[in-house]
Amino acid sequence: MNKHLGPDKNASDNSVTQLVYDKLRELILTGELAPGEKLKINVLREKLSVGASPVREALSLLTSDQLVVRLDQRGFRAAETSRENFQEILTLRCELESMALRQSLNNMSEDWAEQLLLKHHRMTRASLGPHNIFEELHKTFHMGLIDNCRSPLLMGFCSQLYDLNIRYRYIAARTSGYEGRKIGDEHQQILNAVLANDFETANQLLVSHYQTTGAYVAKHIH
Repeated sequence: MNKHLGPDKNASDNSVTQLVYDKLRELILTGELAPGEKLKINVLREKLSVGASPVREALSLLTSDQLVVRLDQRGFRAAETSRENFQEILTLRCELESMALRQSLNNMSEDWAEQLLLKHHRMTRASLGPHNIFEELHKTFHMGLIDNCRSPLLMGFCSQLYDLNIRYRYIAARTSGYEGRKIGDEHQQILNAVLANDFETANQLLVSHYQTTGAYVAKHIH
């Protein structure tokens, strides 16, 4: 994970900051930068082979994502984790995605359904490959279930909650894996209900999917 970013001389300051932001975000989400860990700019700039300025700017951006906390006159720290915080994230995620799912099904179209099928196919195929690729396509599928809601602000909230939730899942996965869980079957059942334009069944399955994962994750939050 210690991938050097070594900026191209022709790269703009914004593009370097984006690269640093993406890498730090990944390190925090996966738990390589632990909850509560002090994020020292000099250490991070050495780790990523970049200047101090893009690291500082990226950390400031990550505070808006609730992944980094700015300490008055004392730098930055990776956001802490807690069972209360996780439960709040899970509750909000279920409620907001239910709203977005209803709106998406109200706007059902053949093109959207075809795109959703394609996202599911890519995710399923990726489940046999590298974990990081699957995780990217897993988010694409889950956001695809609700991205027909035609509400950019709602989608932004749902995307942020997904990331905050996945951080807890990564932390839990460091302790143990899912036991006897057929997640692929759950995804297929959700997809089938959505394609049938059956909101009640799709929503019940989606919330159950999140709550089952949530119960597993909660056991590993200390």
